[in-house]
Amino acid sequence: MRSFPRVLFDEAHCESWTVRREVAEAINPAHPDDNSYARAAGLLRHLGHTVAAHTAGALDAGALAEQDVLVIAHPSGERWERTTGQGSPVFGAAELDAIQEFVAGGGGLVVLAEEEQDKYGNNLGELLGRFGVEVVHGTVRDPKHAHRGVATWVLGERSTAAGPLAGVRSACFYRAGTLHADGADVLFTTSAAADPAGAPLAVAVRHGRGRVVVFADSDLFGDDSIEDYDHRRLWGNVITWAARVPEAVDGSEARDAAKAELFARLKAGVEELRPLQVKDGSVPEEGKERAKALVGEIAARVGEISGYFAHDAAYLQAVRDDLAQWAEQDLGVPDFLDSLDLFHPDTQREDGLEHVVVFPMYTQNGNPNRNLEAVWIRTIWPDWLARLEAGGYDNPMFVPIAFEDFTSGYDTHSAVLFPETVAVRRAPERFTWGGIFADREAARFRRVARAAVETLKLDLPPDADRLLASQQLAQDTFVLWDLVHDRTHSHGDLPFDPFMIKQRMPYWLYSLEELRCDLTAFGEAVKLEGQGVPHARYVQHAILFDRLFRFPITGERVRNYDGLGGQLLFAYLHRNDIVRWTDNRLTIDWERVADGVADLRGEVEKLYRDSIDRSKLAHWLAAHELVGSYVAPHPASVWAKGIAALPEEQKAKVDAVLADEFPLSMFYEALRRKLTDVVESTKGLRA
Repeated sequence: MRSFPRVLFDEAHCESWTVRREVAEAINPAHPDDNSYARAAGLLRHLGHTVAAHTAGALDAGALAEQDVLVIAHPSGERWERTTGQGSPVFGAAELDAIQEFVAGGGGLVVLAEEEQDKYGNNLGELLGRFGVEVVHGTVRDPKHAHRGVATWVLGERSTAAGPLAGVRSACFYRAGTLHADGADVLFTTSAAADPAGAPLAVAVRHGRGRVVVFADSDLFGDDSIEDYDHRRLWGNVITWAARVPEAVDGSEARDAAKAELFARLKAGVEELRPLQVKDGSVPEEGKERAKALVGEIAARVGEISGYFAHDAAYLQAVRDDLAQWAEQDLGVPDFLDSLDLFHPDTQREDGLEHVVVFPMYTQNGNPNRNLEAVWIRTIWPDWLARLEAGGYDNPMFVPIAFEDFTSGYDTHSAVLFPETVAVRRAPERFTWGGIFADREAARFRRVARAAVETLKLDLPPDADRLLASQQLAQDTFVLWDLVHDRTHSHGDLPFDPFMIKQRMPYWLYSLEELRCDLTAFGEAVKLEGQGVPHARYVQHAILFDRLFRFPITGERVRNYDGLGGQLLFAYLHRNDIVRWTDNRLTIDWERVADGVADLRGEVEKLYRDSIDRSKLAHWLAAHELVGSYVAPHPASVWAKGIAALPEEQKAKVDAVLADEFPLSMFYEALRRKLTDVVESTKGLRA
């Protein structure tokens, strides 16, 4: 399933516009900008979309089959316009049927009409009539609201700030007609002083499962006009809003049935063994007889399935040896160091490469006991990600993965596979890899964020809405986010060991470190977006939504450092009027989000930089003060009272931290009550 839309630009019906610059130059050598949508096509490609021209033949079901959006830009007879010269400006009856069926089935249609529409010899009226839209013959004039004082270059009045107009404040319609469409969402109208007054200039319509957008002018996205006003943003929004969201594909249908059956047998043996184990992974006396038989069966099952994983042959043989040794040692505390030393997914980062992982381990945010687990995973390593990692975002330990199947330890909220969790006699000299289940991250993000958006009545930009609708896009987005976040722990002005899990400190220090990495990832995503990395725009939305909507209301309120990071981000953006909660509705000033995130990042980085010259206690207090300046501490907080109120001994100082030092605000308390069931439903989630 693809992440980004495929856009088909019709050029086979005497259109006045082409996405091929060389064709525009041939049509109009003196001024090709008047016939070129090449820049508009380039913008879409920058956003990740695929753009192609339909240059000959009928627009039938075959031509539209693999497309997500169809663009028809001002077909005309040669008497009135310079055109592509291909075909007729009149669509055949079968073509009209095919286009209507395409939209009804989920496709998008964007039509650009013109002033004095009836004279051009096309039948756009017949096509648009099928969607309840009429192009009214005429030319709008508005001397009081005109571009460069030209009365027919009309400045439209925005009818909404939501959907296709998110981030769009103004647009100019050059020699436009008007539209009539009962029940449509009006995007722009003429002003009250125009002739005609208050008439629609652009509308959006839903038809079946698809969407249609119609403009009464085609010049505003041409090469000589797309840089005017907010036309670039409007064009990108409209195409993204109209585009089909491909349905998720059930990956289980593509699995090798024999391999799946072998894993099912392995899984069954592991599931029967797990209840016989206690917290440290050992098996008490009363269960040993059956457990030893099961361990033998599990080892045999590993041997059976290993033929499908030749690249892991040494590791899987070591698993069998570790299982045998565990049984020989009477099923005491398991030790799988030898097999762990031979498992190196970090050296095999190939997209689609699968592994079967068998270890006694606890699962982070899941099962705290070191039960035996069997996990069938698939590596996610697309070419675009490999190029980024090799081109400046080096992170050799990072292994993004997806579930194929798993045992009960992952029927939880856990979304990571870390070697640190495996039962071993001693830690390896160094850990060389860490796996993150991007499929589960993406799926739970989409579920919780969508519920939050609906609960809070938040209007989304089209790209953010598409992110929540597409599992593939969300999964790719999380892979990029994780790549940048993970490496940030070792970069920057750090007053301490970045791997703070080894240290005992107040939990708001963990909050700030995780938030710092996400704020940095957001900033890097802004840079990457400018460089043409299409997923980068979606990383910004994902960080914002996951931090604001899921983190604060997930988990217990006991030293919930991820939750506190989300609380701090919300409070900062709210304090600066970027996020607003008014009339029981959340609004976001999308154009200011990046600056707000950068400003908060600046405050956290200043804290870090200044603390290089501070004592540990001074740093802890300064960090508490920074968080507390936006998120109110608990009224009973000892730390909020300052150094004089704290005990002298360092351990006692840490013990004085309240379990919920920074409680949820009333906003988050209410949101948590409404979304608790949604968050809980993500337990064991499969994409």
